[in-house]
Amino acid sequence: MSVLQRVVKPTTRKGKKVLLKREPQVIEGTKRAILFKGRKTSDKVRSVLKDIYNIKKPDAEMLSRNNDITIFENATPVEAFCKKHDCGLFMLGSHSKKRPDNLVVGRMFNHTLLDMIELNIESYKGLQEFAASKVTLGIKPCLLFNGPQWEQSDELKQLKSIFIDFFHREQVDSVRLQGIEHTISFNITPEGKIYLRSYKVLLKKSGLKTPRVELEEIGPRIDFTLRRFKLPTSDLMKEACKKPAELKVTKKKNISTDGLGSTHGRIHMGKQDINKIQTRKMKGLKKNNQEKVTLKRKAAQTNDNMKRVKRVN
Repeated sequence: MSVLQRVVKPTTRKGKKVLLKREPQVIEGTKRAILFKGRKTSDKVRSVLKDIYNIKKPDAEMLSRNNDITIFENATPVEAFCKKHDCGLFMLGSHSKKRPDNLVVGRMFNHTLLDMIELNIESYKGLQEFAASKVTLGIKPCLLFNGPQWEQSDELKQLKSIFIDFFHREQVDSVRLQGIEHTISFNITPEGKIYLRSYKVLLKKSGLKTPRVELEEIGPRIDFTLRRFKLPTSDLMKEACKKPAELKVTKKKNISTDGLGSTHGRIHMGKQDINKIQTRKMKGLKKNNQEKVTLKRKAAQTNDNMKRVKRVN
């Protein structure tokens, strides 16, 4: 049974611009995130959502109303929210007797659910409880993942990928030292606890050209544990990570780069007759009269020899 989808056609120039912006782009911009609350929430969950929203701004949107959503049973309302607000990331906070202080973070692909992981907030200390000065709005953070467990299970690998997508901003080729102002650290213990810490990078005088670096905790400070998760299939993940043909680097033939970064090229040329190569007519390369007479004598002698050979034959 096939389901017919309504094709939306723009009637105004602004509507056409909005639809073109929502289409797949060759170079994607910063991923936007939507944060909203479930059926019931606690003060801790609301504060966590607010602090993460403040870190993610201006690439985030937070809804104020509660929503009767059970995302692991039915993800359709979340997909509708993300499609309406044009967001590829979402974070849902909820609180119940069975799952207190609950946080679900996930991603969308082509307006459908890609993956999501449910986390339990064990302890929390908010931004306002730290007296340190805050970082600049919209600054690109430096993400640190400490612990070998991040690469030892599929769930933690996927959670690491989600965190990178969630806090990642625009793509840059180089960063100056003064531009590294904010650091977010994710530490995992052998028991499975995840510690989120946020620091401000301070550059102090060291008496040398390179400054002395200090970290000042600015919050929030959150401790997580894993609960439920929904991982994508290998085919769906491969399709989501597929690069467009325009961005694929084509290998150029006969060009190589050495260890010092110098580019070397190899040129293939056909067989050439050096005597027939047209050189630049310079005064210094012209033949004098004596050379011309010598060449004429050699040519005449060659012709005579050829004639003698023919007579003998």
